Amino acid sequence: MDISTQNDAPPPASQPGPTTHRRAARGKTRPGDRIFLGLSRGSGILLLVIMAAIAVFLTYRASLAISKDHGSFLTTFEWNTGILPPQFGIAVLAFGTIVSSIVAMAIAVPIAVGIALFLTHYAPRRLSGPISYVIDLLAAVPSIVYGLWGALVLVPHLNGLYGWLNDYLGWTGFLSWQGGAPRSLLTVGILLAIMILPIITNVSREVFRQVPRMHEEAALALGATRWEVIRMSVLPFGRSGVISASMLGLGRALGETMAVATVLSPTFDIQASLLDPGGGTFAQNIASKFNEATEFGQDALIASGLVLFVITLVVNGAARMIINRRKEYSGANA
Repeated sequence: MDISTQNDAPPPASQPGPTTHRRAARGKTRPGDRIFLGLSRGSGILLLVIMAAIAVFLTYRASLAISKDHGSFLTTFEWNTGILPPQFGIAVLAFGTIVSSIVAMAIAVPIAVGIALFLTHYAPRRLSGPISYVIDLLAAVPSIVYGLWGALVLVPHLNGLYGWLNDYLGWTGFLSWQGGAPRSLLTVGILLAIMILPIITNVSREVFRQVPRMHEEAALALGATRWEVIRMSVLPFGRSGVISASMLGLGRALGETMAVATVLSPTFDIQASLLDPGGGTFAQNIASKFNEATEFGQDALIASGLVLFVITLVVNGAARMIINRRKEYSGANA
């Protein structure tokens, strides 16, 4: 055989490898993928359009009312839209909404995280299942039921707590009590804490269940106690999820209407003590005044709703910033 002829023969055609197949697959999109992509993209765009439409509607109707307001919309301590000239403001409503939501979060978040840790790392399976089921049921209870329970059961039984707070912490000023029915912002905060507790607990529980088992076993192998495992492995991993759960609960607390209207004695003044009756919230004021309001009064209530809308956006934006700063602890990056 001639060696030169063998060397001059053309090389065999290269066979397509896995990389070539992957490139071809990327270049060819299936009809189902295109449909799903279009639906997903359309849903996102539709959501943005709806949010923009809500913002435009609220801004337009609010501008009609604020332009005729003879008081300061941000600092006036009264709500008189039926007089001439009208005077109304959101100072009391903003104070009541923010304070009651802070009280609710301060009570609900530690308890919810503790329950979630107990269900995922301490309770036996035969006990955690029924407790989780009851918590799921609590999340589905309508707000009006919570409101009726708060008015008929919670309020009459808070006298002892209010008296104790006045005896031992009344010197602080904001926990002093002058007597009377405990229909105050603290009562609202307690009721809101009970309402948002199932939401925060359920989300936190699911986040803690996603902690990689290897992280916990490694900490135990190094001699860590169970609490040290939770503190060093579980809580850092689930911090972003707990923040997200807290924001979900805060969103319900900010916008809660009927339960607040049932247990609160609304007045347009700011009390120095959280235990004294009075105050109000955006949602409660809108619900109680909207049906009897004139067209101008409805525009004024819509203006207060716009402020609540902005507060909700700011809170969720701040939560998103906190979560983005701690991406290294999120489950997606574990």
